[in-house]
Amino acid sequence: IDAEGVITNYVTIQEDVTQTRLLAEKLSYQASHDSLTNLINRHEFDLRLDRVTTTAHDSDSEHALCYIDLDQFKIINDTCSHAAGDELLRQISTQLSRVIRRRDTLARLGGDEFAILMEHCPLEQAEATTQKIHQMVEQFQFQWEDKSFRIGVSIGLVVINTRNGSSNTHLKQADMACYIAKSTGRNRTHIYREDDKALMQHHGEMNWVERINRALEEDLFCLYTQAIVPLTCMEGEYCEILIRMKDADGSIIAPNAFLPAAERYQLSPKIDCWVIKHVFDYFNQNPDRLNSLALCFINLSSSSLTDQKVLHFIENKIKQSSLPAQKICFEITETAAIANLTLATEFINRLKEYGCKFSLDDFGSGLSSFAYLKNLPVDFLKIDGFFIKDIKHDLVDFAMVKSINDIGHIMGKKTIAEFVENEEVLHILQALNVDFAQGHFTGKPRSIYEGESPASCLIMKRQCDLTSGGI
Repeated sequence: IDAEGVITNYVTIQEDVTQTRLLAEKLSYQASHDSLTNLINRHEFDLRLDRVTTTAHDSDSEHALCYIDLDQFKIINDTCSHAAGDELLRQISTQLSRVIRRRDTLARLGGDEFAILMEHCPLEQAEATTQKIHQMVEQFQFQWEDKSFRIGVSIGLVVINTRNGSSNTHLKQADMACYIAKSTGRNRTHIYREDDKALMQHHGEMNWVERINRALEEDLFCLYTQAIVPLTCMEGEYCEILIRMKDADGSIIAPNAFLPAAERYQLSPKIDCWVIKHVFDYFNQNPDRLNSLALCFINLSSSSLTDQKVLHFIENKIKQSSLPAQKICFEITETAAIANLTLATEFINRLKEYGCKFSLDDFGSGLSSFAYLKNLPVDFLKIDGFFIKDIKHDLVDFAMVKSINDIGHIMGKKTIAEFVENEEVLHILQALNVDFAQGHFTGKPRSIYEGESPASCLIMKRQCDLTSGGI
């Protein structure tokens, strides 16, 4: 500025913000997109779902949400590599993008799970889109090196309108519907409806899952025993270990209420380990009961038969405990053993090295029972109670029990009859030379802390008296 106040010179400062803007745009993109597939990520999808849910409530509009889960993804991931799994996710993302409308939102929620938000889309149009997805996947073939794979997609579909809940609720409903699609055969679409019986059952099971986890954390399970009575004179106590759950009001919940959900949601191994730990702890703390124990039968689920963690857990308990392995008999079902024959045989042989015994439960329920029996190194056969209940009146049941018992003895295995409910059935089993009996007549289930069943003690005494020429 000169003496007269006129500006005569200028100083300008310029800064190139191109890189800053590019970096900001890049960070914004990364915050809202999945780095592997370049699809919208979970965080951004949740924001869009919130907006659409609000729009539906305010404007009486209808939208649709799809929850997509890839079938067979784990097989490809495990068989080839994670790199193969990543490439499959990239390819399937591209294929899905080609099927949906341009205004639809396709997101990767995580793992092999995707979601599609279809705005202003009636149910019929959304169903048509899911059918296009199934057709696309049916024609899609994934190539990795010299291998070729076919996959499927299970889809859960839910309508978003003024009559239903929050965005979080919608996502849960779509997830539940997707689960039903997977559990009823995979590679299909299931539509969420409030009165859907399958979804109501699933919701009930999820409630049991929560209760099971709480019972594991808070020690709300308890042990019961039921006597297994020898039908010839034998020394010592034979019993099966049973599990119950304690309810909030102190009542006892039977296992058939919670074990199906435990098996379906892979909680059975945790329950099995809880039982094994507490059985070992009980006998360690009760040496008199341990001394009188001949054999205790502990149930193992089908999931545990193929779980190396369960096997190692049992091995460690045997090594650390005063309970001899020779006094433990693990009980497995015939169907579980047949379904996992190789792994079941390996599991059995590993624990038999320590001295453990094995019993095959519900024997005779499978069509190929005898064919598989030669290949299973079990010590006991528990004859399916279905054949025992009417053995007095049904000649076929009588013949089945006799055949199982005779063949079991030829193979060097002891036999146990379940569901023995009265003395007449007990006498028939004795005449057939069945080795053991179990049921409400020989002893009802009772808390492990109540000791041996009086009924079983009485029957065992009677057997020994008869053998020794007494009463």
